[in-house]
Formats: sequence, structure tokens, C-alpha cells
Amino acid sequence: MLHPRAHNMLAFALPALVIGTCSSLVLIVVMRFAGILQNLLWNRLPALWNIDTSSSSWTLMTLTLTGVAVGLLIRHMPGHAGPDPATESLIGMPIPLSALPGLLLALVIGLAGGVSLGPENPITVINIALATAVGARLLPQVPSMDWIILAAAGTIGALFGTPVAAALIFSQTLSGNPDIPLWDRLFAPLMAAGAGAMTTDLFFQPDFSLNIAPYLRPRLIDIFSGSMVAVISIALGMVALWCFPRAHRLFHSIRSPVLMLGLGGFILGLLALVGGEVTLFKGLDEMKELAVGNSFSLSQLLTITLTKLAALVIAAACGFRGGRIFPAVFVGVSLGLMLHQHVDAVPAAITVSCAILGLVLVVTRDGWLSLFMAAAVVPDLKLLPVLCIVMLPAWLILAGKPLMLVHKLPRQ
Repeated sequence: MLHPRAHNMLAFALPALVIGTCSSLVLIVVMRFAGILQNLLWNRLPALWNIDTSSSSWTLMTLTLTGVAVGLLIRHMPGHAGPDPATESLIGMPIPLSALPGLLLALVIGLAGGVSLGPENPITVINIALATAVGARLLPQVPSMDWIILAAAGTIGALFGTPVAAALIFSQTLSGNPDIPLWDRLFAPLMAAGAGAMTTDLFFQPDFSLNIAPYLRPRLIDIFSGSMVAVISIALGMVALWCFPRAHRLFHSIRSPVLMLGLGGFILGLLALVGGEVTLFKGLDEMKELAVGNSFSLSQLLTITLTKLAALVIAAACGFRGGRIFPAVFVGVSLGLMLHQHVDAVPAAITVSCAILGLVLVVTRDGWLSLFMAAAVVPDLKLLPVLCIVMLPAWLILAGKPLMLVHKLPRQ
């Protein structure tokens, strides 16, 4: 009753479900351990020792020691605790399994210690390595690229709690025989992403939305206002992009990873003293604090925006294991709220969503993911036409500009 094409798709259904589910479980376990360690470092130990966690000495010490610990892992663990995220995109080739323990520990310590990076890059690397290793052993006739796609799709679905992001990303990256419809090629990745998203939802439901005033109705002036916000966020992001490879080169001129990351952690501590505790960690939970009432002034939001963006550049450049998407979303939220306070005639839904769109576009150079993150944080269908139009001038500005990646450096 089924066409041979349907049989081919069904052949990958079970592996896709298993990989998507396991990808989510890896994410959940890592985030749980990171949360336990974070609570220990920032709550239980200070309470036990009667230390104020907002004190400059505790912040500087914790972040510096976090850098030293990650540096020791990179120095002594096999595989140097995985690849340097500054040289890798979100989806890459598999790494040796021997590098995974060090990468896992480096990720957990960085997340718990307050480093301004998200889990997305290392988690994707880990799941791709596991899926390709197991797949090559069980089904050696299947190309490794198929396992990479399924693991990446499952991880993206798990990270965002929905397969929509994976569908958007792979709709522009999957290529093949033009006679095979796109949905045939998306069938297995969507299965993996759906399984990853549903598994994540069983344990916790990722919620990126902010409590800001709803967008009542589209207006022509909002297209102009949103485009201006996107241009401002892109300009800010391009400054960070210009600094990124230079900071990376400067940090990596230090031969010792322990000294390099210890210095990076100390600088992150200094930035946290300027921007406040809200600029620590990956940013998704912290950005909700920004949108509560009017608890932050215009000058405070400006300081938070600049320090968080600087922390993102420093953390990624000095070698901490983590991703740049989640902190970029935080920067977009802070910038959008600041611009709304500056010109309150422009709705906060416009300033926040368009600022996120611009920042994520600079960091990822992925239009679909940028639209998805903007719509996930400000989930209002009335915004979609405005965002799609605002995306066009933003994409024109970034056409041909360098990516937020650096060339791999030779091992010393």
C-alpha cells in the first residue's frame, strides 16, 4: 500500500525517534547537574560561610576559579575538552568519543559558574558524536551525515521545546535529488526534533516568552521603527563581531589554557560587577527579570546591554565551552527594552522582537532561526508580517559580512 519513498522514510522513523529522545535526555541531565552545581556555588556554600553572593570578591573568585577549572580540563583531558566553539558553527562534524567527558565537565562548570554562554553548541557536539558512533556500529551502511542531521535536529528540538526551529533550519540546509520533495528529506529530522521536543516537555517546558504588552495591531510606522531597531542591533552586533577574532587572537597568545581561561573568568567577573548579577549565566532565565515592570532604568539597561555583549565576546573568545545564541537573545531583550524606554511611542513588542532578530542574525547568520527566536520571545502572530519585512533590510546589511567565527589555530 505504501510507495517505495514511504518505505525509505519509515526506515529512519525508529532511529529518528530514539536519537531525538536520547538527545533530549542528554540535555536534561546536563542542565540538571549544572543547576545543582550552580545552586551549590551561588546559594548553599555562601549561606554556609555567611558570604554575600553580590559581593565583588565572591563574584570575582567564582568566575576566576571557573575559568581555571575549565582551563585545567582543556589542558589535561583527552581531546582538549572538545573543539573551541569560537571556531565551530552550531552543526559540525563528529569529534572523538574520548573528548566527550572533558567537554561535558567543561560545559557543566561553565554553566554553573556564571559564564555568559548557552549550552547549545556543546550539547549538539556531544549528541552528534554519540549518534554517529552508535550508528556506525549498528548500521555501518548508513552515511555518517544522516546521523549528524538526526542528532542535530533532535538537539535543536530539545533545546527549544518545539520541532519548528529544526524544520526551519534544515529546510534551507538539506539538499539532494531535486526529484525528492523537501518534506521527504525533512521527514526523519522532524521525527527526531519532535521526539526531542516532547521528551524535554515531559520534564520541563522551555518558555522563552516575556511578559510585555501585547501587540495590538500592525501599523505601517512599525515597519520603519522595527527596521531602525534592527539596524541599531546589527550595528551593535557588528562591533562585537569586529572585536571577536581580535579578542580570540589576544587570549590565545597565552600558551597556557589555565592562565588564558583564568584571565577570561576574571574579566567576566569584572563585567558582572559593572552590569550586575543579571548579566551572569546563559541569560534565558535572567532576561525575564528585565521585563518585570520597570525595575531597570534606561541607564541600567544600557549598562546591562553593553556588559552582557562584552561578556559574550570574552567568554567565547577565551575558550569557554558554550554557545552564543542564548546570550545574544538576552542582549536583544535588554536593548529592545532600553529603546522602548527611550521612545515609548514604539511598542515594546516591536523593539524587543526586532532587536532580538538583529542580534541573533549577526551571531548565527540564519534568517529562519532569527525569526523563530524573535517570535518565541514575543509570541504574537500579528508581529510576523512586520518581522518578515524587517528581516529584508537587515539581511541586505549583513550580506557578505564575515561570520562570528574565527579560523582554527594550530595546537601549540
